[in-house]
Amino acid sequence: MSGQSSGKPHINRDHLLALLTGMVRVRRFEEKCAELYTREKIRGFLHLYIGEEAVAVGINQALRPEDALISTYREHGHALARGIAMGPVMAEMYGKVSGCSHGRGGSMHLFDAEHRFYGGNAIVAGGLPLAVGLALADRMRGQNRVTACFFGEGAAAEGEFHESLNLAALWKLPILFVCENNLYAMGTALELSESEKHIYLKARSYGIEAWPVDGMNVVDVEAAATKACDAIREGGGPRFLECKTYRFRGHSMFDTQLYREKEEIERWQKQGPIVRLQDWMQANRLLHEGDLPGIEKIVDAEVEEAVAFAESAAFEPESELGTNVYTPRVDA
Repeated sequence: MSGQSSGKPHINRDHLLALLTGMVRVRRFEEKCAELYTREKIRGFLHLYIGEEAVAVGINQALRPEDALISTYREHGHALARGIAMGPVMAEMYGKVSGCSHGRGGSMHLFDAEHRFYGGNAIVAGGLPLAVGLALADRMRGQNRVTACFFGEGAAAEGEFHESLNLAALWKLPILFVCENNLYAMGTALELSESEKHIYLKARSYGIEAWPVDGMNVVDVEAAATKACDAIREGGGPRFLECKTYRFRGHSMFDTQLYREKEEIERWQKQGPIVRLQDWMQANRLLHEGDLPGIEKIVDAEVEEAVAFAESAAFEPESELGTNVYTPRVDA
């Protein structure tokens, strides 16, 4: 659902329905992945994006097909919002050769060169230096493109975060830094790990224009991303958005969530991005009877089709396991 940025977003019923559909797609895909994980169809690590859908969907409205996107290990929602077909994403979750990374990446390493989707990175803050490299390449080639880089607030404690922001500011690189602040870096509350809890202020210390955004409001996210991307395309250098959001599920499927109370999760669920947009549209008579059931019916069919695609896909043959693997040469 990548959009074309042209100033302020056009907020009308059709566009709001598209935003709602995009978030429902991500939510239903993630819920299905959780189910498939318990059935051991999906293995390894699985980090769900449930609750944070407004960030991925909103940011992607401001991106163009020629732009690049770098994500984290919690990237399924980013991939779907970017426009990667659900079937290849689900097949990758299964480790099948029909997956977007040919079954070699799995949940944490989605990749699609056609959509300029460069991961899926398992290392905290590992995508930031890659974003600097991609943006520098675009600048050296004279290409007016944006590199959007997603990461969690836990990345702010890593050296790569500070080195990347410093270089991006020095070289005025066309990067949109998107911090998805869900308050818990794995299982550590933000106030227990950071003396400065406002992550956007860290970006400002490097001379980067940065501001906080309500990451549970998809319209606010889109507006902020549109403003930022327009400034970047005009040669204004990097921009930084701190999207304040919340994950409704654990850090991963192994997370027992002993670090937060059930009541806290329930409070955030009541102001989740899908609920908030749905309620606002209903209050303004923009959500008609049958709209949401119609969206859910279409999305559920798409998810089931993706599962069928993954189930019927083949694993990579053993004879091909040595291809595209780097082996250093050892001279005798």
